Amino acid sequence: MITMCTVYYGPVINPQSVTDYLALPQCLICVSPQGDIEWIVEDVESTKLNDVLAQHDCVPSDITLVRLHDGEFLMPGLVDTHTHACQVPNLGVGGEMELLQWLDNYTFPTEARFKDVEYAKRAYPDVVRRIVNSGTTTCCYYGSLHLEATKVLASLVHAAGQRAFVGKCNMNWNCPPNYIEPSVKESVDTTLALFKYIEELPKAACGEPLLHPILTPRFAISCTEELLTRLGEIAQKNPKLAIQTHISENKSEVELAKSLFKTNSYAEVYDKFHLLRDNTVLAHGVQLTEDEMVLIAKRGSGVAHCPTSNFYLSSGMARVGMLLDHGVKVGLGTDVSGGYSPSILTEIQHASIASKMLAIQAVDNKKCKCSGGHSESSSGEEDSHSRGRGGHKHHECQCDCECDEKKPGRFTNQKLSIAALLYLATLGGAGVCCLQDRIGSFEQKKAFDALLVSVREDDTGNPAVWGYNPGRDLTQGVTAQNADKSLIEWLERFLFCGDDRNIKKVIVQGRTIGGRDYHPAQ
Repeated sequence: MITMCTVYYGPVINPQSVTDYLALPQCLICVSPQGDIEWIVEDVESTKLNDVLAQHDCVPSDITLVRLHDGEFLMPGLVDTHTHACQVPNLGVGGEMELLQWLDNYTFPTEARFKDVEYAKRAYPDVVRRIVNSGTTTCCYYGSLHLEATKVLASLVHAAGQRAFVGKCNMNWNCPPNYIEPSVKESVDTTLALFKYIEELPKAACGEPLLHPILTPRFAISCTEELLTRLGEIAQKNPKLAIQTHISENKSEVELAKSLFKTNSYAEVYDKFHLLRDNTVLAHGVQLTEDEMVLIAKRGSGVAHCPTSNFYLSSGMARVGMLLDHGVKVGLGTDVSGGYSPSILTEIQHASIASKMLAIQAVDNKKCKCSGGHSESSSGEEDSHSRGRGGHKHHECQCDCECDEKKPGRFTNQKLSIAALLYLATLGGAGVCCLQDRIGSFEQKKAFDALLVSVREDDTGNPAVWGYNPGRDLTQGVTAQNADKSLIEWLERFLFCGDDRNIKKVIVQGRTIGGRDYHPAQ
């Protein structure tokens, strides 16, 4: 148990918004014994370190000072807003099929195995450990439809110290005979039993629970109207209860949902049953119409963007820019095993590719014909970062043309910047989970959920990262300017080339729970 404050000193990346983040080469962060951030000083020269500590009444003997090495930096932990724990054993198979066929031939048989609680006890420890070590500090988990197996999952997540939501799938319709709930009553009763089990688990040292229950109707077409009605009633009685489900992932799925429920749109189904609200996490949204985006924004729901899965199962590319322009909250999700990686870093990479493909497809239809100082490849929002609060101002079109950059929509059909990708993986995901006041960035009184990242070539062993190697690359002394530039490049290299080998520590609520340097007591 941590009994004194921990003070971290060194490079820090701190997301601010969709368009801005701070790169702070000499930052000081003080974390309380309970795991909350007590104070931050953004720029502290090494010669002034003891003076700044003294100003905050920090006696060296009463704190643990962690000095980051060259080539290391801190950033907020990654938030996975959508994954299926019971599908991890299925990683990397079935990608030649589309969604509905993939479910029947690969996914449902894999999930059905979790009827055996002993199998769940053997499989889930590896599942949770892999996800934590991938840098995921907060995760929205789908379990299978089995109560006891999902209790096992919840207990393991709780023991690991990960911040998470765990739900048991509700599915009593259009499912295989060997993998379907026999009645509405059993579906509801087992769901409520899981909620009770999770709520009775001990709270964290900070006095609040890190693990939360989440209502999980698998997707509309797997639930009868009676079941959706009952789940909607549970939701209405518990306004703080989070909800997760799928929406508009695949064209065939969308048409089937509209046909079964006789609605004009997929989103209308969930709205009809009172399941669309500010703490609802909607996975995918690839085929959403603009009218649906307006409705989702009005209800305050969030979308889990899962680009790896959307590519792998040939579902399409979610219009993230348009969602943002409509005011919809957006985060990233791995959607294992539709997505073939448990790492949000993979989602960052594929989210970037998807946005660039959408921009390329749109460029022939709407080209800016002016000479107003921007190009077809512009994101419309230049990547902004700074060493302090000021930041760089974003480029705006100043010409008199009718190009998209003059219109209110700033992100539609534009590539996602580094700032936007970082935001989606951290602060954006926190917002989708309604945890933006606790996690997603480093601020006073927020929880210290963080990654200690290393791009040092001498200790990571990742051949993809051309990282910190001063004996090879450094040709001049380090200045504040090139230290700032190096930190920005370290972030980009990590986001696009990094993996679990570059994650030294995974920290949740101030406590190290995973990463390469994590060695739990046996």
